Order: sequence, then structure tokens, then C-alpha cells
Amino acid sequence: MTQEFVSSYAKLLVKNPEFIKVEILEIDKGFDEITIYAQSEDVGKLIGREGRMINSIKTVISGCKAKGGKSYRVNVKSL
Repeated sequence: MTQEFVSSYAKLLVKNPEFIKVEILEIDKGFDEITIYAQSEDVGKLIGREGRMINSIKTVISGCKAKGGKSYRVNVKSL
């Protein structure tokens, strides 16, 4: 559920949505790392001015933490 949400939300923000790829890596039983891969020109759009866009993504994902009990870390990397 979280992976699909992050993928669809990120595709709305970028210029090249076909290159968006989201991976979730389970670090610990209660901790996952979400990595969003995008074109280098789109990384700035995902992070946003002063980090506002990535912080909004993290805020929505924290709602998943309340439901499922897992903590998440979100990273954005270029392809």
C-alpha cells in the first residue's frame, strides 16, 4: 500500500513520471527504508523548495506508521 501511494504521488510531481521507481527495503522488523528513484532533473521537484515536498511525503507516510506500526525513512536518488 505504501509503495503504491508513494509511486503514484511522485509521478504527479515530476516531469518524467515513466522513470519513477520506488523500492522499500526492510531494515528491521519495525523499520523500512523507502527509496524513490527519479531522473536527475526531477529530483529537485521531489525534494521541493527548502525540502517542503519531501517533508509532505514523509508526513503522509507517518499516517501509515500509525496504522501499521512501522517507521519509515524516505530517500530520493537519481537514476
